[in-house]
Amino acid sequence: MVPSAVARVDRDVVAVFGPDATTFLQSLLSQDLDPVAVGGSAHALLLEPRGKLVVDLRAARVGDDEWWCVCEPGFGAVLAAGLKRFKIRVKVEIEDRSAEVTGAALRGPDAIELHAKVLEPAGSIAVRVDWADAPGIEILGEPAAIDAVVAELVRAGAHEVTDAAYDAMRIEAGIPRQGFDIDETTIAQEAFLERDAVSFTKGCFLGQELVCRIDTRGHVNRLLRRLRADQPIARGATVFADGKEAGTVTSTAGTVALATLRRQVEPGSTVLLQSAAGDVRAEVEAVANESGD
Repeated sequence: MVPSAVARVDRDVVAVFGPDATTFLQSLLSQDLDPVAVGGSAHALLLEPRGKLVVDLRAARVGDDEWWCVCEPGFGAVLAAGLKRFKIRVKVEIEDRSAEVTGAALRGPDAIELHAKVLEPAGSIAVRVDWADAPGIEILGEPAAIDAVVAELVRAGAHEVTDAAYDAMRIEAGIPRQGFDIDETTIAQEAFLERDAVSFTKGCFLGQELVCRIDTRGHVNRLLRRLRADQPIARGATVFADGKEAGTVTSTAGTVALATLRRQVEPGSTVLLQSAAGDVRAEVEAVANESGD
């Protein structure tokens, strides 16, 4: 069995705490947080009222009245500001703790078993972040604590990889990353985020109208796709299908890439990628979340 990989990753963390913390987040985020027990976490989205993405995050319940909202680096301030806009007559505090926290990501077939062997330092938390058929956990805490966790995981049998190698695993798995593949123009269904980050039964949340309308009687015009070529693919390359511009390459790892393309460009199609580095032909593939795998 291939050993699980561990990588140091940057993450932003916004702490939300106080007597009304859970009801406050439940009213705003796309996921149903009521079933999440202390020590658990859930994939969720903060959307703007018209349904476009503000922040893609993991909501980790670290206490009865405290949550850590974990997101990509650079988006903690956006998340804190987005939550504070709606902090009206509620007993809740919102703190951006991104400067104090770093992370380690553990992923692979035995990731859960390896993590169970490691004693997490005080003040750190573990967040479940699965990618299709690759189980994963992210551990967040102070830098010294994360250094210790990584060392213990390596001693337990994990293989330490660079952040670039870890990102290549993400791209191969077809997982979108905010700041690269998804942004403030993204609708949840374009990147299949609704598969595990949206509850259609919880009741009201910000942006619910658009997301639910698309789910019941509509469709989006763009979809996340993986591209595979026999030559290196350049980030930012323009994608052409049948002579028409279809999208832009957003993440790359050698000969594999992600792009959001017109929905008419289906898996199995061949597209042309044009960039300053030259033209490359690539095959379009479905990402794992598209089929719910």
